[in-house]
Amino acid sequence: MERKWSWSRGVIHGIFLVLSIAIIAPMWLVVSASFTAEEELILSGYSFFPQEFSMQGYEVILQYPVDLIRAYGVTILVTIAGTLASILLTAMTGYVLARKDFQYRRMLTFYVFFTMIFSSGLVPFYMLVTKYLHIKDTVWALIIPYLLNPFYVLIMKGFMDKLPHEMIESGKMDGAGEWRMFFQLILPLSAPALATVSLFISFAYWNDWWLGLLFIDNEQWVPLQLLLYRTMSSIEFIAKNAQYVDGLVDLSKFPSMSARMALAIVGAGPMMFIFPLFRRFFVTGLTIGSLKE
Repeated sequence: MERKWSWSRGVIHGIFLVLSIAIIAPMWLVVSASFTAEEELILSGYSFFPQEFSMQGYEVILQYPVDLIRAYGVTILVTIAGTLASILLTAMTGYVLARKDFQYRRMLTFYVFFTMIFSSGLVPFYMLVTKYLHIKDTVWALIIPYLLNPFYVLIMKGFMDKLPHEMIESGKMDGAGEWRMFFQLILPLSAPALATVSLFISFAYWNDWWLGLLFIDNEQWVPLQLLLYRTMSSIEFIAKNAQYVDGLVDLSKFPSMSARMALAIVGAGPMMFIFPLFRRFFVTGLTIGSLKE
């Protein structure tokens, strides 16, 4: 049956159309600027279609392809391994907190919520990673700190609260153990929440440069975002200190603005293609996981 058109529906569609344009336009502007010659950006500013096509911005950041490829490899490894380990721990923790027959579920839920409001601070965190865990300058320093996030645990708990407890009792009567019920019964039914939380976690790992800045001095384990951060800092230094680098670099041809836009594309591009694959789970996982009877 076809839905009748109404003014209210038209207004809603118009609002979302404007919001979509407001989101897409800046992204397209960044892509266009990354392929625009530096002289054109200086004279005419940014435009949605490059008047003078140029790859200078990408040539600057691709001068050392080995470092870039290695950084991509580190980030991909950290994102995949960290997301898989984190989603498993998050699902297990959320499942325990959602079990109505667990005696300490309320106390532990409050403990998880409490850690969202108060944290230990940077100094104890740094001492824990370097002095006690001894994982500085290793890939574990990029994975372990983000393994368990209380916000994602509460999302998972809220979703699993909706699963009928009778299903668990039925599994027990059929002789299934806790591990079998969790992996073969609970996880398949929690696919929307798992996909939503996995997306959040993968974004956190992919976009992180802070852990690398704190704990990584070995160039072998420099992640992509930290490498791009260093490149951006170098570009800004050259642009702001023209009197010191004059003669060493031809600043009139140095693509500082287009290179910054190219950095944004190189850093965010892969995740922009991954997000549409999970979008059908995204809203479902959030809305169901956020409700409570």
